[in-house]
Amino acid sequence: MTGGVVAGPDGRLRCPWGLSTEDYVTYHDEEWGRPVHGDDALFERLCLEAFQSGLSWITILRRREGFRQAFADFRIASVADFTEADQERLLADPGIIRNRAKIEATLANARVLAGWGAGELDALIWSYAPEPGARPAPRTVADVPAVTDESTALSKDLKKRGLRFIGPTTAYALMQACGLVDDHLSGCVARGPGAVRVG
Repeated sequence: MTGGVVAGPDGRLRCPWGLSTEDYVTYHDEEWGRPVHGDDALFERLCLEAFQSGLSWITILRRREGFRQAFADFRIASVADFTEADQERLLADPGIIRNRAKIEATLANARVLAGWGAGELDALIWSYAPEPGARPAPRTVADVPAVTDESTALSKDLKKRGLRFIGPTTAYALMQACGLVDDHLSGCVARGPGAVRVG
């Protein structure tokens, strides 16, 4: 897909991927690219992006409530206390992606983050946000990068601090989803500032 914005059934222009399913329309219009703040909220996105690795995002999106139930709404302190029995429960849970390496990484990451100060994850991730307007709005899907210098640096920093399953591509997907960058195409109805979600 290399095209620019496309008119949806309602006549509004959107990024072409945002029209592929009803789930995507809602996610594209109301969530993707909107600023996300709060350690637990960012931990959720970190985890979901890691689970998405090698899969389509729609697979994760459609299981999101299942993930939230399975992982205690991604409260870092709660997930950090998960036991071996919890891990076995997760491996048997059909509501999530039952990948042992990704589940183990999620629990390990929560244990690392539980030792951080309040707001530290938020501050670290957002310290890698490029200056607004640092690059022009992408005109086509082909103009949207998969990796940037900032995502590579964020990935290295998180790994250095003990976090797993967060390579440069996953880090950039996180930056896009959480509004550190605005990769909605030029002319897209969802491009521009959005509401901050604190969680």
